[in-house]
Amino acid sequence: MSISGVKALTFDVFGTVVDWRGSIIREGEQLGRAKGIDIDWADFADRWRAGYAPAMARVRSGELPWTRIDVLHRMILYGLLDDFGVTGLSEDEKDRWNRVWHRLAPWPDSVPGLTRLRQRFIVATLSNGNVALLTNMAKHSGLPWDCILSAELVRRYKPDPETYLGAADLLGLRPEEVMMVAAHKGDLRSAQAVGLRAAFVARPDEFGPSVEVDVTPEADFDVNAADIEELAIKLGC
Repeated sequence: MSISGVKALTFDVFGTVVDWRGSIIREGEQLGRAKGIDIDWADFADRWRAGYAPAMARVRSGELPWTRIDVLHRMILYGLLDDFGVTGLSEDEKDRWNRVWHRLAPWPDSVPGLTRLRQRFIVATLSNGNVALLTNMAKHSGLPWDCILSAELVRRYKPDPETYLGAADLLGLRPEEVMMVAAHKGDLRSAQAVGLRAAFVARPDEFGPSVEVDVTPEADFDVNAADIEELAIKLGC
């Protein structure tokens, strides 16, 4: 493994750095107790996340104009509230519930791992989440980013090449000086296709205990790690 020349690590966030599913289930159960809503919050979380890629695809295809993730999440949420028969929430309550994505909790290794990596590298987000969402999440969960980079800054969602190349450009670096870190192999291969390096972090529990996730190390990635702390060790931090 050679990481010669790598100066910055850009991280996928949802699933790689934070536990979106567990966070939404926990807050959903709290909301349910407060408002008398008795539904399957795990199913609600899964279906909310499942709407994410199709919503972005509508933007990427031009069916929708540029629309930030907060707005797409709210569009999906309205449909889910109808599907689950949830009534009686005010607009302010719906808005707060939609912003659960701003309050996602990190995996236990994320903050210590990122803190170690910052000793040697620039560490930044490279997420489809919008800037306000990522900033609020970092503040809420103590994520020690050097920089918040978002698809919103180039108005192109991953896996569009412009998102990865835009991140390198914003950092003043060549693509090969940037390593994409993600738990999703498609994200990494899209980054590699335009010259970025790739580090795979396994998150077998991202979608819950009943969903099998491909966490097999891949020889074509520059680094494979069990978590972000192991990534830091492998990168010499």
